[in-house]
Amino acid sequence: MRHWPLFDLRLTTPRLELRLPGPDDLDQLADRALEGVHDPERMPFFVPWTDLPSDELGGEVVRYQLGVMSRWRPEQWSCNFAVAHEGRVIGVQELSATDYAVTREVSSGSWLGLRHQGRGLGTEMRAAVLHLAFAGLDALTAVSDAFTDNPASLAVSRKLGYRPDGLSVQARRGERAVQQRLRLDRADFACPVPVRITGLEPCLPHFGLRP
Repeated sequence: MRHWPLFDLRLTTPRLELRLPGPDDLDQLADRALEGVHDPERMPFFVPWTDLPSDELGGEVVRYQLGVMSRWRPEQWSCNFAVAHEGRVIGVQELSATDYAVTREVSSGSWLGLRHQGRGLGTEMRAAVLHLAFAGLDALTAVSDAFTDNPASLAVSRKLGYRPDGLSVQARRGERAVQQRLRLDRADFACPVPVRITGLEPCLPHFGLRP
C-alpha cells in the first residue's frame, strides 16, 4: 500500500516472520486466543482480556488489533506484529513508543498460543523487534515488565540482557499483584538470532523518523 507501507514491513528470523496482520492473520490470532494463551488459574496480563467469554473473545481480538492500527500516529504508535511460524500465525509481538523521535525508547509486550510455548519462540520474536528498534530505528533503550509470578516472561527478558528497573503494585483480578519493570540499553543487547528487516525505509515517517 502506497499510503500505508507498514503492511510491507517484515522481520524474518530463522523460524519466524513478523508482519502487521491482514484479515486472514486476524482470524488466526482469534483462533489462537480461543485455543488458550495461559493456564486459566493464572493471569499474566495487566488487562485480563482472556477472561472474556469464548463467544466474545475472538471478535474482541480482531477489534482490538484493528483499533491499534487505526490509532497509529507518528508521535504515539504501537506496532502489533502477527508472528507466523511454519505458515501459521501463533501470537502477537508488540513494539510501541510515545514521542519516539525525542525519547528513542520503546516498550514491548507479547502473547503466544499455549501450544507454541516452551520452544524458544517467545525469545526469538522479542529479539526480532529489539533488533528492529536498535538496528533499524536507532533506539537507545527498551523497557518491558512482567508480573513476578510470570517466570517465563522474566526469563526471556534475562536472556536478552534486560536489567531490573524497580517494582510496581497493580490490581489484578481484584487482588494485589507485583510487577517487575525491566530496562535494556542498546549497548547491552546482543541479538541471539539473525534478523532480516525488509520494507522499513518507507515506514520511517510513521515511526516519527526521517528517511
